[in-house]
Amino acid sequence: MVLFVAKIMGKHAQSVDALVLARIHMHEPGWVFTPGDFSDLGSRTAVATALMRHKASGIIRQLGRGLYDAPRTHAKLGMLWPSLESVIEAVQNRDSVRLQPTGAYAANLLGLSYQVPMRVLFLTDGPEREIQLGNLKITLKRTTPRNMATAGRISGSVIHALRWLGKNNVDERKVQHLRKVLDDKAKPQLLADVRYAPVWIADVMRQVAATTEKSKVDD
Repeated sequence: MVLFVAKIMGKHAQSVDALVLARIHMHEPGWVFTPGDFSDLGSRTAVATALMRHKASGIIRQLGRGLYDAPRTHAKLGMLWPSLESVIEAVQNRDSVRLQPTGAYAANLLGLSYQVPMRVLFLTDGPEREIQLGNLKITLKRTTPRNMATAGRISGSVIHALRWLGKNNVDERKVQHLRKVLDDKAKPQLLADVRYAPVWIADVMRQVAATTEKSKVDD
């Protein structure tokens, strides 16, 4: 890696192409990035041209409009897709938006479901877009400020996971599971955000946080 970067930074050290490539190779394979990650290396046009060249050479791959990765490869499986989390992080950094996971993905994040969805929906306060990663389709859907009130907080994921499960599928075992996986900082947050949840979900959130409330009384 060091020799590779040193070679690039030799004769054409000031070339935007070389600087962009050097930065890409300073990251681990699987890194997801946007043109904004190179804005300090040259003009917008120069960076865009460099990325276009590196894409044509196969060094990088375009995942969507203004979204790229340095592909990981597997000896038997070939080129791998980046993780969903790395894609979402890159989109958030680029657009300065909030994203709220919903449905089966939110439930999966909390361990309430082992289902691995092929369609993942995120609510956002930014632009709507779709990103296809092989068989996985990521949809960003713009929504109301109220629906984004808990974005970025564990309570948002709990609300959307429970909504996906449905009232009849949330039993004491799932309540106990949430009590176990959520720490003492997360539980008070649930209580603070019950006003954003449907009545039955708010009741479940209070049950999950009940252990924290009881410990305060016992203290």
